[in-house]
Amino acid sequence: MPHKANILLVDDRDDNLTALEAILTSLDQNLVRATSGEEALKALLTDDFAVILLDVMMPGMDGFETAAHIKQRERTKDVPIIFLTGTDIDRHQVFRGYASRSVDYLTKPFDPWVLRAKVEVFVELHHTKQQLAEQSRLLRRELSEETGGASTGSVVGNLSKRVAEINASLELLRKRMATDDRDADSQTVAAIRDLDRSVAQLTTLVEAMRGPA
Repeated sequence: MPHKANILLVDDRDDNLTALEAILTSLDQNLVRATSGEEALKALLTDDFAVILLDVMMPGMDGFETAAHIKQRERTKDVPIIFLTGTDIDRHQVFRGYASRSVDYLTKPFDPWVLRAKVEVFVELHHTKQQLAEQSRLLRRELSEETGGASTGSVVGNLSKRVAEINASLELLRKRMATDDRDADSQTVAAIRDLDRSVAQLTTLVEAMRGPA
């Protein structure tokens, strides 16, 4: 089973954070609160997050400024952000959001099911990335211990099985998105494409290790 993913909830109002937790608790992931942009940036220094739900209108550092800082950091620049906005947001603010490379907007009051579905996709992508990283670590470890009893054949066989499992998980995710009643945002599609490339590279490595038939 994959480790639980961290989901960062950023809002200056406790009642809004409580509502978000009630919507997302069924996903059974780690929900981390932050009541300001500064607090969110501090949390991102120490933990990895699958997705950030970021309120736009906050006193002091607003959501757009917070997102700009997040995207400027090497550690967090690829973490997806979903902005939570009011109905009175203007075109200038929308431009600021896209300029900071956000993922999506949800306008309050939003549909709880839609929010949960969006977050779940990013959680599954995060878990798939973790699996790929784990396979890479496992390969390095097994190759380093090969002289202790693990043959090249067993390493290749185990790795091939894990690559197939990851491919199956990606295919299920693509089917879920295809049957969902919403269009997939561009960053989600790009993330899946990147994972496909990573799996393809890993498959090529396995075939090279296996050698000619």
